[in-house]
Amino acid sequence: MAPAPERGDEPWWARAPRVRWEGGNRVRLLEGGDQLFPAMAEALAQAQHEVWFATYIFHDDGAGRAVADALIAAARRGVAVHLVIDGFGSKATLPTVRAWLADSEVRLEVFRPIDRWWQWLQPQQLRRLHQKLCVVDDAVAFVGGINVIDDRNDLNHGWGDTPRLDFAVEVTGPLAMAVRHAARAMWARAHLGHGWRREAERLLVSPTPLDRTRRLLRTLGAAPREPHQPRDTRPTRAAFVVRDNVGQRRAIERRYIEAMRQAKTRIDIAVPYFYPGRRFRRTLRDAARRGVQVRLLLQGKVDYPIAALAARVLYDELRSRGVRIFEYMPAFLHAKVAVVDDSWATVGSSNIDPLSLLLNLEANVLVRDASFAAELAARLDQAFAVSEEITRPQPLAPWRLWLRRGLVAWLAHAYLRVAGVTGRY
Repeated sequence: MAPAPERGDEPWWARAPRVRWEGGNRVRLLEGGDQLFPAMAEALAQAQHEVWFATYIFHDDGAGRAVADALIAAARRGVAVHLVIDGFGSKATLPTVRAWLADSEVRLEVFRPIDRWWQWLQPQQLRRLHQKLCVVDDAVAFVGGINVIDDRNDLNHGWGDTPRLDFAVEVTGPLAMAVRHAARAMWARAHLGHGWRREAERLLVSPTPLDRTRRLLRTLGAAPREPHQPRDTRPTRAAFVVRDNVGQRRAIERRYIEAMRQAKTRIDIAVPYFYPGRRFRRTLRDAARRGVQVRLLLQGKVDYPIAALAARVLYDELRSRGVRIFEYMPAFLHAKVAVVDDSWATVGSSNIDPLSLLLNLEANVLVRDASFAAELAARLDQAFAVSEEITRPQPLAPWRLWLRRGLVAWLAHAYLRVAGVTGRY
């Protein structure tokens, strides 16, 4: 089952890169904004040519202000800085972010803005930009699940003492080019998606319309420079995979399933929103039946009750087939990561639910490297150790469980239909 295509295929400049494994990368695991934002600020301080930045949430707290200041400083040095943020995820803070960037040369675009009441009625508004990407000079890229917001700040529950569990990666090497391509595509899609009239008006009144047109085309389709060569030349193989609504509608889900089908010893998945389709669940059950240790780390501290209910209606089915389920209790869980056996890992923005697998624009990095997989596995082991394992069936009458599961299935079905997705999930 695949989503219905959006109106009109994306032109070449808005298409996401195809999945291709690249060697010669250095991939560094970053935990939370406490590690990501300083690394990002350091890279931005060294930027010389261009920056492409895409995020779902750009909040107006201290973390957001620090990232904005780093982008502004780069732009003031003459770096071409392009920022695209999602119109729903950043709706409440968009006026503040605009004010921060007002006197700068940062080129801000909003992906599917919701600033008119009738925009809420458009089905495509359910398909959001959920990627978290930053690329500096084709040399270094950051990809993960971390929004631009303080780790201790939750949009629904306010500030807490313990940071949420979340991850990103810093990639130095050839793979940064693929991330640049995707981030540029998102910015271009937002720029010409809702701003084509504005751009046309500027061309009409411009005293040099041909020059302006050439500059726009260079922004959207400039030929990439030669990939930056990392100082550490270990042949880490990595791939950048996106989920879009054109040619790669199930790309992330397929990579998960391919890896799990080949698993021999372990599958560890950490994700806050878990409501996979039948094929994904069957793959988990089959792996457990083969003797693979399958562990799921899900949220115990709930942010959205309906999301927690969706995951919990599957607990008994999965547990009865040998899948171990843990709920992370110390803080909110926002990580979207997995480790399979001793050498395959993924870090990214994609949850394992209908929104991420069928609707939202997502991005993950896949890594085939024993040392990286071991590092992420060790961090997950620490998280499992402070989580509560679900060892008993849910204390509800069978008819109540059946009713809850039916309700969740119906809500998911209805949501997907409104968004234009047909078929079975």
